[in-house]
Order: sequence, then C-alpha cells, then structure tokens
Amino acid sequence: MSIHGILGEQTTDYPTEYSPQTLYPIARNLGRDVIGWQDDKLAVGVDWWHAFELSWLNAQGVSQVAIARFAVPASSPFIVESKSLKLYLNSINFTEFASWDEVQALIAKDLSSCVQAEVTAQLCGLDDKHSGLLIAQPEGVCIDDALANSSEKVALTEHPDASLLASGSVGSEKEAGKMLSFYSNSLRSNCPVTNQPDWGTLAVSIISNKAFDEASMLRYILSFRQHNGFHEQCVEQIFADLSQYYQPSELMVRAWYTRRGGIDINPCRVSDIKLLPQPSRLIRQ
Repeated sequence: MSIHGILGEQTTDYPTEYSPQTLYPIARNLGRDVIGWQDDKLAVGVDWWHAFELSWLNAQGVSQVAIARFAVPASSPFIVESKSLKLYLNSINFTEFASWDEVQALIAKDLSSCVQAEVTAQLCGLDDKHSGLLIAQPEGVCIDDALANSSEKVALTEHPDASLLASGSVGSEKEAGKMLSFYSNSLRSNCPVTNQPDWGTLAVSIISNKAFDEASMLRYILSFRQHNGFHEQCVEQIFADLSQYYQPSELMVRAWYTRRGGIDINPCRVSDIKLLPQPSRLIRQ
C-alpha cells in the first residue's frame, strides 16, 4: 500500500463485512510542512464531511438509508483518506444494527480512532428538514466577474501564487478595516494521488487594515487550477497566504468541494474558534 493508501491503487477490493481496518490515516503535517507556516494557526477549525451513500441493515434485514455529516477537528494529527472512508462505509452495508444511534456511535468511534481526535457523526434521514443539510447559499459577494471588464489574459500557473494578491488595479479596492465577505465558485485543484480535478466554492470573511481587491483575489484563486493538493491543504494554503499578506484581525476561510464517490469534504479554518460558522452544503453538493 502506498503512502496515500488505497487511493493510489489501481484495483480495489470492496469489503462486504464490517471493516474498520479499512480506514487509512494521512498525517496532516505532510501538507502543512509544504505550506511552512505556523502549524498551530492552521489547526483552528473543522473539516466537515458529508456522506450520501450510507446504508446498513436493521434487525429485519431491511436496508436503511441515511446521509451523514462528520466533523473532524483541524487539530487532529491525521485526516482520513477519502476512498478508505468510502470503503469503510460500504463495509457496513450488510451489517445489522439495532438502531440509528448505534450506527452513529460506531462510525464516530472508528473515525476518531483513525484521526486520533474526537470526531462527531450526525445521521439524517432523507426527509429530515431540520438536519442542516438543506441547500444553503454562501454569504457575501461573488467575485467571479471581477475580471469581466479587463482585457488581461489570465495565465495558467503550476502552483498557487500569493504574489497575485498584490496585483490590484487602482480604483478596484474595497475599504480597509471593515468586515468583508466574498466567495468564488471557481476553486479548482487536483488530487495529488490520482490527478483528478477537484472543484469547489471558496468563501472568505476578513477584517484587515489593507484594502482588498476583488480582481487580485480572483487571480489568486485561479492560480490553484493546476495545483496538486488535498482539499484540507488547499484551504490551509489560502488561509496562510491571506494571513501573511493581509495581516487580518479576523479571518475565516472555508470551501465546499463537490462530491466524489458519494463523499464531499468541506474544510474551514478560522483565526479564532469563535468565528467558526455553522456547517452547510451548497447547490453543487
């Protein structure tokens, strides 16, 4: 098995019996060492995972179906490899449980053991209107048209380029010192193992004494298009770059990634845990 576990393997055996050993941890410091910026400040936040292909058997042998949300603290020393999570969840498809609570408790225990931190699990029925899994909308202004009036050709870059944050044009900056909230649906990166594209929506809320330029921020987000990085590492890279350039008094960076294999990953990092927003899902999820 490779350093990236079963995600990097050509063929996969799908377990049909409960197999917690399928879960494969990846050390967070593999990504944070590349960023090279204050690990403790990247460890404030949560990674929310949604699983849409969750099923098990009740005592009668009838398949039960649910959607799950898992919350993994950013302070955990490990993340769980996404494909291994899919296989783990598949492994309980034909396992009998006495109640939904039993399933929820077991998954939380196994994920907590894998990442070596307390993971919470929430199971929701498909008709549960109070689950918090209904479609939401990002807060703030969408910046995806920030370059619409420019004749500039945006180049494809191999790696994220934080210097683009300083490339603003006169007259396009927002007032400094106020809370600014914005988002972009143009976040794209590649899986570092399979090289498959990952798509997402990025949202930022920030207070800084530096003026903010929408066009510069959009250029910066677009610089991730050919970057190889896990979802969590991409969000932490953005959090680190914005922290270093803007020196904000408050900062929240979150992303909602589209689903693969029935699972989506939604990392969020904050400068203070008090800024942590509620989990949600968007139209593309």
